[in-house]
Amino acid sequence: MTQSPARPLPAPKERRRLREAASLTRAQLASRVGVTSETVRGWETGRSTPRGRKGEKYVKLLHSLDETEMSTPQEHAADADDDPEPAPTTTSARRSARARRETAATDRKRPAVKDRGRGPVTVTDRSHTPAPHGPRLILTERPRTTTPRRPDDAVAALTPDQAFDALYAFCAPALVRQTYLLTGRRELARESVERAFQIAWQRWPEVARDRDPAGWVRAVAYECALSPWHRLRPRYRHPEPPPSDAFDRALMDTLLQLPPSCRRTLVLYDGVGLGLPETAAETEASTRAAVNRLAHAREALAERLPELADPETLHWRLVELASTDRLRAAKPPVVRQRGERRARFWTRAAIAFTVTLIGTTALTVHTAPTRYEPPVPAGETVQGVPPPVAPGPLSESERKLRAKLRKEEPKGPDRLLPQPR
Repeated sequence: MTQSPARPLPAPKERRRLREAASLTRAQLASRVGVTSETVRGWETGRSTPRGRKGEKYVKLLHSLDETEMSTPQEHAADADDDPEPAPTTTSARRSARARRETAATDRKRPAVKDRGRGPVTVTDRSHTPAPHGPRLILTERPRTTTPRRPDDAVAALTPDQAFDALYAFCAPALVRQTYLLTGRRELARESVERAFQIAWQRWPEVARDRDPAGWVRAVAYECALSPWHRLRPRYRHPEPPPSDAFDRALMDTLLQLPPSCRRTLVLYDGVGLGLPETAAETEASTRAAVNRLAHAREALAERLPELADPETLHWRLVELASTDRLRAAKPPVVRQRGERRARFWTRAAIAFTVTLIGTTALTVHTAPTRYEPPVPAGETVQGVPPPVAPGPLSESERKLRAKLRKEEPKGPDRLLPQPR
C-alpha cells in the first residue's frame, strides 16, 4: 500500500543535524510533517524508519532543509557584494530563504478539476504547499501574520490560562469545520467543540501533559458530536438548511448516510491527514478495520459522486464543503467561563442532592419505631357457633316473679354498721 520515497533517506545523525541547523525543535518539525514528537525522535535515533505519506513528506522536508543550508552561503556572498551593510545572520537568511521557497511552492497550481457544473476549478497543489502547523487545511489555520517562534522554555513558562487560550486558538476554528462534516449541523458542531474544550479545561493538568493535546480535544469533540442522544433533543429533530450548492448538498447527504465510524475514519484520513495507525488508534479500532471503513466510505462516495474517486480531489472537496459557511468558534475566555460555571453548577447540585439524601435518611431513622410491633390480623369467620341472641320481652309469669322478688325483703344476718364516737 505504501511506496518508498523517490529521494534517498539521510542517515539518522544527518536527519538530526539538518533539523538543528534549521533551528527547528522536534515539535516544530513534527507539526510540519503531521506526526508526534516521539515519532520524530524515533526517526532521528534510527529506531524506526519513515514510511508512507508521512515518510515521503519527511524526506522532502529534510532535502529542502539541506538545499536551504547549501544556498545560504551563496546568498550571503551576493548580499555582501551588492549591499555595503553587514550581512544578515544565518538564522534570518534561512528564514528568508524558506519564506521565498514557500511562496514559490504556493504559486504552483494543481491541474484543473471539472465539477459543480461551473467549469474547471484551479486549486493549490497541497503536496508541495507547506503547512506550518499541520498537514491539512481542515486541521490547521494558516496564520495571517508571520510571528517568530518562541523557544520551548517560553512555552513552558505560560500560565494555564494562556496555554489553554493558545491551544483553543490553534485548534478550535478548524475543529468546528471538521465536526460540521461529521454532523451536518452548524450549531451542533460549535456546541460539541465548546463542550470538548470545557472538558479539557476541567482536566487541564492531564491534557497539558498529553503528547498530543490537539488530538485529545479532537477525540472528545468527535465523541460529543456523534453521540446518539442528540436525536432525543427537540431542537435537533428538524434538519438545518443544506448548503446552497448542489454538489455540496450531494456530498453532505452522502457523508451523512455513511455509518458514523466510516464517516469519522474518512474525515480523519482524507480530511485531517492522519496515517492509518493514528486513525485506527483514535477510532479505537484495528488498522485492518480502519482500512475497511475507509474503503467502504470511498466506494460509497465514488458510487454517487464519481468525481471524488481521486483521494486528492476528495480532500479538496471536503475542504471546500467545510469552508462554505463561516463557522466561527467562541472566544477562549468565554469557553473557560462557561466551563467553570457548568462545573460549579453541577458541583452545587451534587452537594444539594447529597445533603437532601442525608437529611431524608436522618428523618427516617428518627421517626422509625424502635421495637417490633406485630400487625393486628384481620378478623376471620368461625363456622359452627350460633350468633348471640339478644333477650326478648318478658312473659307474664316472669313479670310476676320479678315483682315478688322486689317486694320480699332479703332474709339473713343483720349488717353491722359503724357507730360514731
